[in-house]
Amino acid sequence: MSEPRPGEAVSAYLRLKALFGASASRASRRRGERAKDNDAERPFGAGRDARALGDVIANLTQELGWDSDIERSALLAQWPALVGDVLAEKTEPIGIEDGVLTVACASTAWAAQLRTMRNDLLRAIAERYPDAGILSIRFNGPDVPSWKKGPRSIPGRGPRDTYG
Repeated sequence: MSEPRPGEAVSAYLRLKALFGASASRASRRRGERAKDNDAERPFGAGRDARALGDVIANLTQELGWDSDIERSALLAQWPALVGDVLAEKTEPIGIEDGVLTVACASTAWAAQLRTMRNDLLRAIAERYPDAGILSIRFNGPDVPSWKKGPRSIPGRGPRDTYG
C-alpha cells in the first residue's frame, strides 16, 4: 500500500517550517552550546519589541510572494470604487491572466467606449494596485449565441439559410 499524502494543512506547515524553521542558534542551544550574544536573542533587546499584526502579515505575504495575488484580488473586488458607479453597472471584471485584465461589458458600444479610456484606466490601476502587474486591459462585448452547441450540432455553415 502507498503511504497517504499529507493534507493541505500539513504541507502548509512544512513550507512555513522550512522558511522560518529551527535556526542554527536554536539547534546549537539544544546541543548545549551557548548562543551568540546579540540583541535579537536577549529578552528585552532591540528587535524583540511587539509589532502590529498587520505589519507581521504584510511581511509574511511579501516573503512568500503573495503580494501580487492579493493585489489582483483586491482589484477585482474593488472594481466599482476604481471605475465609478456608472461604469461598474455596465462592466464586470472577469479575471486576470498573463498581465491582461479581462472586462465584460454590457454592450459593444460600452466596450468601444472603454477602449478609448484604456490608458486612463491603466494609469489608475497602476497607482492604486502597483503590485497587481496589469499590463493591458481587454474589453469584451456581450457574448453572441453560438450555433455549435448541443447534441444535434453538425459541422457546416449553420443556420444561415434556414430563416427565409
